[in-house]
Amino acid sequence: MLLRSGSLTILAVLGLLAEPAVSLGAAQAIRPDAAGEAVFERVCAACHLSLMRPPQSPGTAAGLRAVPRELLRQFSPEAILNALTNGKMQAQAASLSDAERQGVAEYASGRAFGPAMTAPAESATINLCTDQALMGDPRRAPSWNGWGNGRTNARFQPGTQGKLTAADLPRLQLEWAFGYANVSSARPQPTIAGGRLFAASENGNVYALNPRTGCRYWTFKAQAGVPTAVVVGPYHDPAGNRGFALYFGDRKANAYAVDAQTGRQLWIRKADEHASAAITGSLAVADGRVFVPVQGLNEEATGGFAGYPCCTFRGSLSALEAGTGAVIWKTYTVGETEPRTPGKDGTAAFGPAGGGIWSVPTLDVRRGLVYVATGNGYAEPAQPTTDAVIAMDVHTGAVKWVRQVTANDDWTLGCEQNKGVNSTCPAALGPDFDFSAPPVLTKIRGRELLVLPQKSGIVWALDPADRGAIVWQYRFGQGSGLGGQWGVAVDGEHAYVGVADLLTQAPGGMRAMTVSDGHLVWQMPPQLKLCGTAAGCSAGQGGPLTAIPGAVLNGGMDGGLRAYSSKDGSILWSFDTNREFNTVNGVKANGGSMDSAGPVVVDGMLYVSSGAGGLVGRPGNVLLAFGLSQTTPRAPAAPTGRTSSR
Repeated sequence: MLLRSGSLTILAVLGLLAEPAVSLGAAQAIRPDAAGEAVFERVCAACHLSLMRPPQSPGTAAGLRAVPRELLRQFSPEAILNALTNGKMQAQAASLSDAERQGVAEYASGRAFGPAMTAPAESATINLCTDQALMGDPRRAPSWNGWGNGRTNARFQPGTQGKLTAADLPRLQLEWAFGYANVSSARPQPTIAGGRLFAASENGNVYALNPRTGCRYWTFKAQAGVPTAVVVGPYHDPAGNRGFALYFGDRKANAYAVDAQTGRQLWIRKADEHASAAITGSLAVADGRVFVPVQGLNEEATGGFAGYPCCTFRGSLSALEAGTGAVIWKTYTVGETEPRTPGKDGTAAFGPAGGGIWSVPTLDVRRGLVYVATGNGYAEPAQPTTDAVIAMDVHTGAVKWVRQVTANDDWTLGCEQNKGVNSTCPAALGPDFDFSAPPVLTKIRGRELLVLPQKSGIVWALDPADRGAIVWQYRFGQGSGLGGQWGVAVDGEHAYVGVADLLTQAPGGMRAMTVSDGHLVWQMPPQLKLCGTAAGCSAGQGGPLTAIPGAVLNGGMDGGLRAYSSKDGSILWSFDTNREFNTVNGVKANGGSMDSAGPVVVDGMLYVSSGAGGLVGRPGNVLLAFGLSQTTPRAPAAPTGRTSSR
């Protein structure tokens, strides 16, 4: 599980005590609304317990399972309403009417909605591009397509595409900012293809922007929040139409294809019918197929609490036809769920469950395989496919091999909170060491490897030619069940990883290692936190990295965007996103923590999303674009505490 609660101290340090989220207007303090309070007590209070209430279960801080009642006041009613409608809490709010959702949002935040519930960005006339030129061919222009910049997810941008090197970094300056309305996080990473920038939002909107100016060509509205990067690929529909489409998923497990030129929906397909199913990993596209990963965080958060029939969600990967969305195959990551011994209170129990896929699949075209990395299990019996890399046949979905690195990792929030007293909980809780990053398929001295980091604090290198046999492993951190290790960057010779370690006393830091054998090249300690003493400020650096010639870029939980020398780890450039920005679309926006979205470099520009509001991370809602100035650059920052093995 990627969001995990523990003691009150942990919650305060790691982002629960967040700064106020953005709102649409001057929200006014209100007296508690009786109807909103009643809905909160009926639907929300069991998890969002007050800090002032007595403990509900042993070993917890006042029975905390989620953001407590007092701290919800740090969020705007618009952000809470979006979470109920489009975001993480939509399953819990599914039975509520629109009026009930609005009432409970106002009650929980302690404020009334602003003057209007329609954001400027959603207006048909705001920030429109005056130049409506046709989109170019994504294959013939500089691009960063999808989450990992290609099918292998290496997150490396060569100079011919990025047109930005280590020597250029000190000349970077902010060119424009774009605000996402009604949200407290900016988790999706932008995609640049065909001369356009495509940006998704947790409010359900997907935007087509001019990458140089941030003006808007069109907006598409999905049925739920879109939490990750889109990927662009060709399509050919049954009517004979051809073109390029955006492929992406939402928090209701819907997969979409949208015409990249016009924003017209081509098709929509439900990838999984389970109430907890969601898509948070980017989709992958190859040879007329779209690969859709599915995870089930909502059930992992409710499993183990008395009265919940834990657990029935199973992670899966589906292959869809790119032109129609028709299902070609679907493969589950754990065995078929069956009834287990009921709980002591008579609650039905099921298992196995879990094995969600958090990240984008990795494609091995030469072998005809698609690789996915899985999360922990939710219920017994333990499965050999959790916390593992699974290789599937791209044509049939048949599992070709599995390499598990952490066995018996069955974990749910309720079982930890209650110390496993519920008889439906596993006999022993696992460490909750998901894979939240995809494998990187890379080649070094004629040998191919799959390289990926785990929440355990270990980077693994597996041999795809030998059924995923472990070639080397490198411990880069202590490991932590909270948060995620979202991805490494590989530039050929070296692999780079940032350290999350959010549950430890020393989160943060950077490591570089050789791809061939996993030996340490250099390491950098955590940097001075740019968010200072602000509530929820953390030095963690578990976000995905981006490598360019001579440098590697990292966005930190402290709101700092930093560029490190790939040679020795010295800091070449940094930018503090912890402030409010004037946006091209008129939405009030500020930066915050940077977590699951990484920097993107294309055609002399650098783009990054800032804001990871929630249990982990300080809120924010802005997309930032940097370009190269023509002025003389300032001297780069001096390195801090660098250690090298050479």
